[in-house]
Amino acid sequence: MTLDPQLLEILACPTDKGPLLYFADEETLYNPRLKRGYSVRDDIPIMLVDEAESVSDAEHARLIAKAESEGINPSFEA
Repeated sequence: MTLDPQLLEILACPTDKGPLLYFADEETLYNPRLKRGYSVRDDIPIMLVDEAESVSDAEHARLIAKAESEGINPSFEA
């Protein structure tokens, strides 16, 4: 399953309040500005700062390239 589109429209990073990229196949919401990922477990976004995972520069580049190639847009326009 994927997250409800209406939910995605209101989801924001709890740290910088900015939009996120949603990778349904990886069950991850990603903040490219902070290079931080949030897990989605059983279709529930885990938006806790303490549970966010920082990603390496290489992983950041992979996620950005994937978003561009698959047409993944931010959860909302800032």
